[in-house]
Amino acid sequence: MDKDSKLIQLRKEKIQELKENGVSLYPNDFKPSCNISQLKDILEQSPEKIGENGEHFHISGRMMAVNNMGKSSFIRFKDGSDHIQAYIQKNKVGASTYDMFKKLDIGDFIGISGPAFTTRTGELTLLAIEFRLLSKAVRPLPEKFHGIKDPEIRYRQRYLDLIMNEQTRQIFIKRSRIIAYMRAFFEKNGFMEVETPMMQPLAGGAEATPFKTWHNALGMELFLRIAPELYLKRLVVGGFEKVFEINRNFRNEGVSARHNPEFTMVEFYQAYADYTHLMDFTENLFESLAVEITGSAVIEYQGDKIDLKKGWKRITMVDSLIQIGGIDPSIINDTSALLKFAEENNIKITKKDRLGKIITKLFDVLVEPKLIQPTFITGYPVEVSPLSRKNESDPELTDRFELFIAGREIANGFSEINDPEDQHQRFLMQVRQKDEGNTEAHIMDADYVEALEYGMPPTAGEGIGIDRLVMLLTDSASIREVILFPHMKKNN
Repeated sequence: MDKDSKLIQLRKEKIQELKENGVSLYPNDFKPSCNISQLKDILEQSPEKIGENGEHFHISGRMMAVNNMGKSSFIRFKDGSDHIQAYIQKNKVGASTYDMFKKLDIGDFIGISGPAFTTRTGELTLLAIEFRLLSKAVRPLPEKFHGIKDPEIRYRQRYLDLIMNEQTRQIFIKRSRIIAYMRAFFEKNGFMEVETPMMQPLAGGAEATPFKTWHNALGMELFLRIAPELYLKRLVVGGFEKVFEINRNFRNEGVSARHNPEFTMVEFYQAYADYTHLMDFTENLFESLAVEITGSAVIEYQGDKIDLKKGWKRITMVDSLIQIGGIDPSIINDTSALLKFAEENNIKITKKDRLGKIITKLFDVLVEPKLIQPTFITGYPVEVSPLSRKNESDPELTDRFELFIAGREIANGFSEINDPEDQHQRFLMQVRQKDEGNTEAHIMDADYVEALEYGMPPTAGEGIGIDRLVMLLTDSASIREVILFPHMKKNN
């Protein structure tokens, strides 16, 4: 029998003994008067309530450490808000209660009623006048109080990670604050929050491989959405001129430090706006969000100081390849020369790819990792932008941007196509690419084209990856650090 099995067996023996002594192991009648954080605030504002003759409080939480001293003990316990020390004496709670307490373990939930006092070292402490067991833990917590280091345990058993690692708790508290702030920011700017289908008859709105499912009653194949874009734009057609959705998307792709097959985005659309308007909007959002969450618009991410104050660099993809990627401007529009350049630099590009796709692939390898400070890349080729409006002066390019920070894409936005014939032709181009072997190319969405035929006002839209944004604002190296339950292979 291994060590953990022995500890579990010992705990089960204690549980049996407690049952035989009439102790309720999982009662549900203890009502805390406040949480630990609120208790500390109350006593800070009203120090006259501190002392053995002061106000009695009812506080509950999980035991994390015990220092036994015969007929008295110090306990450290915590709830979802904070931690505190408690002092329990045999002569205060009674012999039977104290004997019961001595049979408890680290990890058990307890309830304590009594006043607060400060020890000789100045530590705020709760004096137990009444003591209750609220929930008996069968399994022992990890031994090291300072935390769990093994990522396999941390990700697979996130509940243990949250119990033992305060840093992990803070990441997800910040994540919640980030999403709440973004929701309030959009509403303050006149956007309406909406919900669109997560199961769709056609997988559209992005180039990605979808997950498939089957609806028995309808007798039809459905896809988990890869993006809500085409539904949100249908709402703009319907007259909702400023909409946003904080949504879950699903893409049947690999798992890495930057990718999880299930991820969170905010996607939003605004009528009578263009992509330049959205770049300004994004700068304002990110700067104010950074100040709200970190206290400063200048943050540190993985050793780099990143300045999120508005006024970010804006550069076209072609210019970035020349200025940052080091490509000779004389070959930037020469397909054969670019393919030769790619081969010489071990950049894998299939010869079927059109010029726009070659340029985009070269950008991904040569430029994207170098974009540490916030940078908007504009001038995306039509071939890789099937839903973006063509640029008036150069119809081979689109009015689109992607935002890069810390060497990765954070957001993607563009002026939308509202010409139904143009959109129909773009879908046809995607269908041809799918026939050529691009499994992630768009399918023809005739219903969306029909919606455009009823008229959509000039519109711009954008998607922001919330998981990557949380990584940035919490200095997390991997997307698994900011997703509560990341996808992982099954344990054998």
